[in-house]
Parts: sequence; C-alpha cells; structure tokens
Amino acid sequence: MMNHTIVYKKKNYLCCLLVLLCMAVLFPGRNAESAQVVDRIVAVVNDDIIRLVELNKAAARYEEQIRSKGYPPYRETEEIYKIRTDVLNNLIDDKLADQEIKDSGIFVDDREVDAAIEQVKAMNYYSDEDLRAALTASGINMDEYRTEIKKQILRNNLVNIKIKSKIIITDTDIAAYYEKHPDKYAVKQKYMLRNIMMPYPIGGDKQSREAVYSRMESVYKELSEGASFQEMAKKYSEAINAGDGGKLGLFALDELTENIQAAVKELKAGEFSSITETEQGYQLFYVEKIEETAGRPLSEVTDEIRKMLYEEEVNKKFQSWIENLREEANIQIIR
Repeated sequence: MMNHTIVYKKKNYLCCLLVLLCMAVLFPGRNAESAQVVDRIVAVVNDDIIRLVELNKAAARYEEQIRSKGYPPYRETEEIYKIRTDVLNNLIDDKLADQEIKDSGIFVDDREVDAAIEQVKAMNYYSDEDLRAALTASGINMDEYRTEIKKQILRNNLVNIKIKSKIIITDTDIAAYYEKHPDKYAVKQKYMLRNIMMPYPIGGDKQSREAVYSRMESVYKELSEGASFQEMAKKYSEAINAGDGGKLGLFALDELTENIQAAVKELKAGEFSSITETEQGYQLFYVEKIEETAGRPLSEVTDEIRKMLYEEEVNKKFQSWIENLREEANIQIIR
C-alpha cells in the first residue's frame, strides 16, 4: 500500500518544558506485540528523520494507560490515535530543539552530567545502587539514562539562551496579579474532609453501575442511622485512604472539582453529603471540621507569584518560539 505524505500544518497545543532533573525519564518500555518489528520513517524534520520505533517507544506508556481504562474498542482506537499524534508532534519539537542546540554550539561535558545525576540521587535519597535498580525496573540502563540527562541539560541550556534570559517580571506585574486574584490570597474557609469511595467499572453496563450505587445506598443508610463515618470508611471504602478512615485532608472550595464543591459547600462540621458521582466512582464526603485561614499579604507571596508568572511567560514564549521554528522548517509527516 502506498504511503501518503502530509505536510504538517501548525497546531496550537501546550508545549511542556523539559525539567532538568526530573525522574520522569524513567519510563517503563514496552516490547512490540508483534513477532516482527517493522520500522520505517514517520516524519522528516529538515535534514533529520523520526522512525516508527522512536514513536512506538515514546508513546508506549501513554497507550498502556489508555488500554487500562477499559474503553470500548472504537474509543480506545480514537484515544490512541490522538495520543500518538501528540507524541509525534512532541518528537518533532525535540528534533527542532536538537537542531537549534547544534547550530548554537551548546555543549555539555561528562562532569555536568555526573553532577546532575548526583542531584537526582540526593533529591530521591538514592544510593548509586538504588538508582541503578530503579533504572533497571524501568527498562533502561545507566548509559541510556546518562544520554537522556545530557539531552535534558542541553535543552535546558537552550531555553535559558533563547527564552529565559529575555524574561523580566517586575514588581508592578506581581502587584497587578495579586490585586486581580483576591480569591487566592484573601481569608477563606477550608474543609477537613473524609470520603467513602466505590468505583464502578469504566465502560460497564447500566446494571453493574446500579449494583455499585445500591451498595453505596446501604452505606448511606447506616450513616443516617448514626454509624461512624470513619469506621464505615474503613469497612466499605475502596479508596487507598480507607485504612485511615477515608481522610482526604484540608481543602478550600476552589481546590475541589465543581461536583465535589456542590456536595460539601452547604455542609456543617459533622455532616456528610449525599451520594456524589465523580470520575473515580460514587463517593460520600464528610466534613470533619471547617477552618478559617488568614489572608496572605503581598509581601508574603511575592516570590511565589514571581515564580508562577515567570514560568507562565517561559511556557508562552517557548510555545511561540517552537511555532516559529515549525513555520520556518521543512516538516513532513508520512502516513
């Protein structure tokens, strides 16, 4: 069957900055399911190519996550197509960045890589043996890891040169943000929450969902008759916090999803919600106590706001810069 070549058209999607010392490079690999691995070119980026095996490796863990959700076959195929398209676009961005690194003469020696790995070990309280064990469990060896760390350092240096050095956040910018977001820094109420959760099968039929709901109704009835929420959570909840009596923590309303906000905002301390459907399953929420937190003055949050505004500006300028590179590049995606 003949391949069709499609010239890439600009797509507006969020580009994630590379994080220098992130352990997220420890991606578990996945072997191809087919006995025969057929490789080919899937994209041309100026004078570089992206091969099918590169795309498969980069997309593997995301595809596994999609397959684990239990979608119907048509939905699973659709979601995998979307994620592979996004991953391919990210690989194209990586190639463009690598080309800019080469053209800019940016260089990283082994000592910088060694120092970065030592920082990773210190941040995670790893010995050298611990790190190697983590790498082995993730399907990569130390040489591959060093290559990935070097690549991240190079790209971080590129971002510093092309973007970060040109960004300045002023005190006026910080004060303006503070004034526009009083909800984030003013006095607010926080709710100490517990929950009971029963997941329902993703993609399950109506009958299976109704069976889970019926079980939750029985729990609700016992709570209404005076049963301890904490003990009921230990007995019936299927969340990972069940052993702790369903303890979730202290939350402001704006930190919760809309449906959970609606479930708890009218509750007083000692009251529990009606059965609430969430992405995780059916849940009941209990307000253990309500605390009023003090407002935070500008002087206390200046550094926090500066960092946030700086990262937002870096993300915005990075995306703009990558899009400009795309417009000037010769990019072909081969189906």
